[in-house]
Amino acid sequence: MSEFVAYIGTVPSVAGAMRRVPVIGYAQAGEKGFFDDAGFPTGSGWDELLFPELADTHAYALMVAGDSMEPVYRDGDTIVVSPQASLRRGDRVVVKTTAGEVMAKQLIRKGQRKLELTSLNAAHGERVLDVTEVVFCHRILWVSQ
Repeated sequence: MSEFVAYIGTVPSVAGAMRRVPVIGYAQAGEKGFFDDAGFPTGSGWDELLFPELADTHAYALMVAGDSMEPVYRDGDTIVVSPQASLRRGDRVVVKTTAGEVMAKQLIRKGQRKLELTSLNAAHGERVLDVTEVVFCHRILWVSQ
């Protein structure tokens, strides 16, 4: 019992377990100046939100606007994205193309030459991108709904 009680004193406070995560609007993510060459958030214009501690120090958040990702993500949702999280089939991801297009999709397959994605909205079809067209593909970790 004394060992258990000793652990109580080492639990961090809730405020200490929070960190500030940069956040911008989903539509802004395609504009120049918000991400560096590695796909990490950079520059000014980012707001911040408090979020429980994440292992990825480069995590960022995007605010969803509009209905193009319904029913999975709706207008007003905030998605938290990790650039350093490993990708697996079935993950929901944020992809930015060399043309500046930013999209949230579900990963079907990531091959040596192609990135296969399916839409979160049934009205939109699958996308197959050549890896040379992809600036980054980051995993979505969490969404406020």
